[in-house]
Amino acid sequence: MEKEGKRRERKNLIALTGAAAILAVAVNFAVAALNTHFKNRKKKVVPGSNVQINLSASEILKLADHIVAKSKEVHDAIASVPLDKVTYANAILPLAELEAKQFPLIQSCVLPKLVSSSEDVRKASIEAERRIDAHVSTCSKREDVYRVIKAFTTRGDLNCSEVKRFAHCLVQDFERNGLNLTSTKREELQRLKAHINELSLRYIRNLNDDTSFLLFHDTELVGLPQEFLKSLDKSENGAFKIVLKSHHVSPILEQCKVGTTRKAVSVAYGRRSEVNLSVLEKMIELRHKLARLLGYTNYAEYNINIRMAQSSTKVLEFLEKISASLTESASKELCILKELKRKEEGEFPFGIEDLPYYVKRFQEQQFDLDFGVIKQFFPVSLVLSGIFKICQDLFGLRFEEVTEADVWHQDVQFFSVFDLSSGELLGYFYLDIYTREGKYGRTCVVSLQNGSWIDNIKQMPVALLISQLQKDIDGNSGLLRFSQVVNLFHEFGHVVHHICNRAPFARFSGIHLDPDFVEIPSLVLENWCYESRSLKLISGFHQDITKPIEDDICKSLKRWRCSYSALKLKQEILYCLFDQIIHSTENVDMTGLFKHLHSKVMLGLPMLEGTNPASCFPRTAIGYEASCYSRIWSEVFATDIFSTKFQDDIFNQKAGMHFRNKVLAPGGAKDPLEILSDFLGREPSIQAFVDSKAHSI
Repeated sequence: MEKEGKRRERKNLIALTGAAAILAVAVNFAVAALNTHFKNRKKKVVPGSNVQINLSASEILKLADHIVAKSKEVHDAIASVPLDKVTYANAILPLAELEAKQFPLIQSCVLPKLVSSSEDVRKASIEAERRIDAHVSTCSKREDVYRVIKAFTTRGDLNCSEVKRFAHCLVQDFERNGLNLTSTKREELQRLKAHINELSLRYIRNLNDDTSFLLFHDTELVGLPQEFLKSLDKSENGAFKIVLKSHHVSPILEQCKVGTTRKAVSVAYGRRSEVNLSVLEKMIELRHKLARLLGYTNYAEYNINIRMAQSSTKVLEFLEKISASLTESASKELCILKELKRKEEGEFPFGIEDLPYYVKRFQEQQFDLDFGVIKQFFPVSLVLSGIFKICQDLFGLRFEEVTEADVWHQDVQFFSVFDLSSGELLGYFYLDIYTREGKYGRTCVVSLQNGSWIDNIKQMPVALLISQLQKDIDGNSGLLRFSQVVNLFHEFGHVVHHICNRAPFARFSGIHLDPDFVEIPSLVLENWCYESRSLKLISGFHQDITKPIEDDICKSLKRWRCSYSALKLKQEILYCLFDQIIHSTENVDMTGLFKHLHSKVMLGLPMLEGTNPASCFPRTAIGYEASCYSRIWSEVFATDIFSTKFQDDIFNQKAGMHFRNKVLAPGGAKDPLEILSDFLGREPSIQAFVDSKAHSI
């Protein structure tokens, strides 16, 4: 096979070593971005990628119908296998191959709704996704296929642990859809799911339809920026209109100097959509019924059973242990905040509504950080080239732009990723990071094709990093806020995880992994955004990139990251405990529970009278029910990994390669706790996380 280097007419090679090389990388990266002309690209099929891009609306719908037809054909064939003739070859392998081959085709249908500039194409993409989802739902309820797979798992000769795990996951999916129940109970399960979905939609609709607002005069909004005030609507008497949405509420709570205003907004925000309390109560009642029908004691056990945490009891113990370990640090923080309020507002009691404002005030006083100035050190192209350099040196990866590859917009870049030592091609990823009309508005990573190695056939992983960043304009580089730098590094961590994943089955590859585990590697990598050595590699003053960010700023950013984290984390734990308890206990007085937890966890600070816990924390209603703890869980074990393996030497390639091979490579083919224990040489611990919060002030 001809080498990749001989098949390309032009390369943008990012494989330099040594700290000085970063400047050359940055220039190379920027020049390539400016000089690439979409219309002159030589379109080329990428070896190993089955992702189809630039499909027309009709082609998308045709592909969706083909996907459904082929899937039905495979499922029908499996269903026809006599139960006494079931083998890996006729039952498991066809499904494994189907998942591997069809996932990139499914993503080819779904991708346009995220990135296409054509409204017709986006509509076709949405319709295609609807058709595919409907078919997947039908397949998940096929009792004939379930019986065949179940028959395979009852055999005693499952010597391959990966095949055994794959078959177990197939059975588990079927049984969580009620396939092991009687037809009567199965019908009841579907009714419960439909009712829960209807209530979820009603809950969200109630929040979205809420038009509540408050009126304030300028004397009540002291401290808010003029540009924010200018953006507000006014009443007939000239009062400013504050709607009870986060884009208005957050600035008020963080910047308004008037305590009565902050409290009024907090109370009103916590009372919105009061009808949702009864909606949430009914939803949780039905979730418990669903869980019991499937053989679980409560909904929390049903939801956590397939996650790294494994049980609700373990989650509650984890949250309470973290909360207790933070009490001393949080108490010190609260004393300082109370004193700040006394000096600024007099002898008024400190309430929970004061927390965002006085944390921000403390940070302003303690840290000489002007984030407007800091932004000037983070040109987009330089940050990206720095991230490439760090991942190259740490994980032994080489990134190479494929300039002649077909893409859906001239701003999109496509990269091959190679093992730096052997030259082996590991996978591909697209970068679609610049803002444009009609594009998905958040920063995220999308799996386009999962890697696999099935029946001696290798399939390359393909990922997409999508964002809405400001592009270089007229020679002036687009600049990133520091929060965007951290976010970009986090998401690139998912790209690296996706590419380095070596799981044999597509189901265990990519980043569709245990939610308690999948964020851990990216949270580990966020640490490089706060270390001086790595910050200098991803920074450079936009008018002279030879001048990286200063050491004093680096040190302040690291201190700022942890400042007042104990008190803020306790507040998050409060909501996580509330979520876990209502989903593990029946007939709970939610308002009473929230009031009790608030006083206990938040060091005696009372809950705002009259507020509605259903509005205070809507994630517990839909999307993160019984799993709100997961972000803290991931952060705790990410801290353990970084402090144990990287804190003393952030560019320790031996540790980096060990991380790549032991944590990133297995994917979902191994138990997450086993993965972390294997890497650390012991079971994961909360101690490093607790220690990091002890120095938050």
